[in-house]
Amino acid sequence: MDAIIVVNKPKGISSFRVVDRIRKLTKIKKIGHAGTLDPSATGVLIICLDKACKRSDEFMGHDKEYEAEMVFGITTDSGDSDGKILSKKEVKVEKKDLEDTIKRFIGEIEQVPPMVSALHHKGQRLYDLARQGITVDRPARKIRINYIDLLSFEEGPNPRVRIKVGCSKGTYIRTLCEDIGASLGTGAYESQLTRTKSGKFRIEDSHTLEEIENLYNNGTLDSILIKP
Repeated sequence: MDAIIVVNKPKGISSFRVVDRIRKLTKIKKIGHAGTLDPSATGVLIICLDKACKRSDEFMGHDKEYEAEMVFGITTDSGDSDGKILSKKEVKVEKKDLEDTIKRFIGEIEQVPPMVSALHHKGQRLYDLARQGITVDRPARKIRINYIDLLSFEEGPNPRVRIKVGCSKGTYIRTLCEDIGASLGTGAYESQLTRTKSGKFRIEDSHTLEEIENLYNNGTLDSILIKP
């Protein structure tokens, strides 16, 4: 079964857990994903089966698109809703100031990866070190932001904003949210994240785990398999 499945990952489950559920369902031993999504994130997760795993690096290298909600005036130790709140204050954000700030992040920029990430440091995952309360220096990496569209702007003591971001691989949207908040002097964290596109694979063409399980049990899983 050399193919890929485009999964719509639910919230509250790790990418590894998605792989594990499909492995147990199909009894296929060689399965992997092409691009981690945080447990709190949802959306497009490419699952590679058998020989298709050889192309996982190619799929991971594709540009991505995300829709995110960011909240101003609040910061967390992970940069997203999974972390502990570090600071909270009422702030005022002018829409025009936000639009001007967003423009400065479009193009090739440098970004420091978060500690709570799957990157390695001397053979250990950064998130494992973070759980031990250890912080290490992370060199900034060049990424590319293709566009940032402002989808909604909700005023209040802690304004909420929804953005759509097109970016290169290796981009951390929660870090982008933090950096935008820092540039405005208010602080911010990513409260919601959905990957809407990975390369040519769109969320409209993805399938929930429940759909995949039903198709497999009905003997019609082939109908959603994509051949490399």
